[in-house]
Amino acid sequence: MPLSRTAAAIAQDNPVYAALALPPRERRLALAAALVTVVFWASAFVGIRAAGRELSAGPLSLARLLIGSLALGILVAARRDRFPTRRDIPGLVACGLLWFGAYNLLLNQAERQVDAGTAAMLVNTGPVFIAIMGGLLLGEGFPRRLLLGCAIALAGSATIGLATSTRGLQASFGALLCVAAALAYAGGVTAEKPLLSRNSALTITWLACTIGAIACLPFSPQLVREAGHAGLPTIAWTVYLGAVPTAMGFSFWAYALARTTSGRLGATTYLVPPMAVLMGWLLLGDVPPALALGGGALCLVGVAITRGVRLHRSLVGAK
Repeated sequence: MPLSRTAAAIAQDNPVYAALALPPRERRLALAAALVTVVFWASAFVGIRAAGRELSAGPLSLARLLIGSLALGILVAARRDRFPTRRDIPGLVACGLLWFGAYNLLLNQAERQVDAGTAAMLVNTGPVFIAIMGGLLLGEGFPRRLLLGCAIALAGSATIGLATSTRGLQASFGALLCVAAALAYAGGVTAEKPLLSRNSALTITWLACTIGAIACLPFSPQLVREAGHAGLPTIAWTVYLGAVPTAMGFSFWAYALARTTSGRLGATTYLVPPMAVLMGWLLLGDVPPALALGGGALCLVGVAITRGVRLHRSLVGAK
């Protein structure tokens, strides 16, 4: 049933009300899109580890974003969606530079200085920053169950990080880069959320990805040199990273973000570390420590709590 004009206006101003107003089928589709995104982004850890052996941080980011932009551009051209208006340009630039450009560069460089476990533990402060920014800047409020679920899932992510880290948590430049990546991630998501109420998720994802690619163009000469010496597996993983975790993953993410609050959706990314551990186990033979499995269970519990937030109570808390 379509929303009345008054309800539609309120939904545009209040993201919690907007999520409440959606039909159950659309909410289920949004959750499914979020879970697909989790799987794609978890697989990216395997791809980055493989491609990163021959491609350094900047060239890998540029190649991934160029491939993603090309794939998304073809879809946008086929659909002929309208472009954002002039008032959306600042948010779009912020999303592209932070979410697609800075986040990729910072994370790729950080993983060269700290091990994957430490990186995952620190980057997964991102959903906490998203919940804070969403509450302060987007009017989403601070539902108690969302905060509790984030705290439990963050503890699970930290447990996985400590269990899989080979050097422990180090106060190094690499650790600072991880935290910076988490802040860029949160800032980009916060900038993206309002754009999706007025524009196609696919178009916003394509334009933001293209902006990120343009920002990484200074790495073009280095990409040409390194790609010329890279093996076929590295090229294949790079194409996969651009087509699946980037083009498809960010598109599914934008679809889900348009239909829920940024805080709740951000919390679902706490499923990425346990999923990445599982994929490493199945695909690379990396047997996870028992402590990592316990951390994964905590992540599942925390995300389940955030998904159980009652929207009518969140609406009251957001006033």
